[in-house]
Amino acid sequence: MLSHETIWKAIDTLAERHELTASGLARKAGLDPTSFNKSKRLGPDGRLRWPSTESISKVLDATGATVEQFLGYLPNMPTQTSLPEGSFPPQAGSIPLLGFAQAGAGGFFDDGGFPAGQGWDVVDFPVAASRRPGVYALEVQGDSMLPLYRDGDRLIVEPGAQVRRGDRIVVKTREGEVMAKVLMRQSARTIELMSLNPDHPNRTFDMAEIEWMARIIWASQ
Repeated sequence: MLSHETIWKAIDTLAERHELTASGLARKAGLDPTSFNKSKRLGPDGRLRWPSTESISKVLDATGATVEQFLGYLPNMPTQTSLPEGSFPPQAGSIPLLGFAQAGAGGFFDDGGFPAGQGWDVVDFPVAASRRPGVYALEVQGDSMLPLYRDGDRLIVEPGAQVRRGDRIVVKTREGEVMAKVLMRQSARTIELMSLNPDHPNRTFDMAEIEWMARIIWASQ
């Protein structure tokens, strides 16, 4: 199962394979040398800190490692990362779960949009999704996403995944608003989002207003 412990173990293993310390790996990737120190893996209040997607991307680029190789360093995790077309295999794993109403509160995500801190529940979900780094579930609350998603549906979200026009995504603004929308257009300065519910208006934001966005890869309905 992907966890705070296993993702940091994978980073430590990547460093060891390249005969580096955690600090040396961070330095090689152009990061602050203390980024991967064990003291940085917990916040001052004891909350779990997860490495950001950007940090993982930089260490992969710096070492020449592939995503598949990195996933292979996760303890007891298979290396296959592709999802079957149309459906997931029947095996179950566990991923973090949070309600949409709670997602806007501080302390549940790191700067890259990955799950962090405490207060998350867990839900069983096919292992092909649960082994993707950072994948989590958001539970729909209310009718603001009808007719596509109903109250109680669970959206499986992958932070750090590339998003394209027409993708369904979850967006969090710097003001703490969390919403599920369809990406209509994104430029260097603005982003245009289409509402899932026709009774709700489409939204346009300056990119500076967006804290993070993540792609919806599945809906458990």
